[in-house]
Amino acid sequence: MDSFLSPEGRSFPFDARAAGYARGEGVASVVIKPLAAALRDGDPIRAVIRETGLNQDGRSSTITAPNQKAQEELIRSCYQKAGLDPSQTAFVEAHGTGTPTGDPIEAGAIGAVFGKNRPVDQPLLIGSVKSNIGHLEAASGLASIIKVAMAFEKGLIPPNCDFQSFSSNIPYEDLNIKVGKSNIHVLT
Repeated sequence: MDSFLSPEGRSFPFDARAAGYARGEGVASVVIKPLAAALRDGDPIRAVIRETGLNQDGRSSTITAPNQKAQEELIRSCYQKAGLDPSQTAFVEAHGTGTPTGDPIEAGAIGAVFGKNRPVDQPLLIGSVKSNIGHLEAASGLASIIKVAMAFEKGLIPPNCDFQSFSSNIPYEDLNIKVGKSNIHVLT
């Protein structure tokens, strides 16, 4: 029986070496409050969450495999409710566990929503903090939020750690996406 865990003990999201995820250890916390209250109280505002959503993947090929259509629907719904145009998004912090099944499905959903209607010479950048710290299980979502908030503050998108080669299971050009793999990219 194949394991979900990476035999190398490292996560390689969207990389040809993706063979499973690596567990990480960590805790994270963020303070969330209404923007008006944060402004009133003089709090430092690191990021603004415009919309959130929740769904269930529904039927998929296995109990642990994601459902691309369900992911697309959730992303589109959140963007529509927030009044945002997906083609104006420059970077998506993906779940990106580094599994050969999940990464192509997630990349497909991201590309279907964000890759369309954008110039070919400006593909959507995708990344996953799991390449740096592994999968923090219950804290993985918060780690991603903190990474993106810090990227906004610094005006830089950190590359996927140790990214070597693109997975042949992901049609990057067709999806109009790319993984930050060498230097830190400036947000535009």
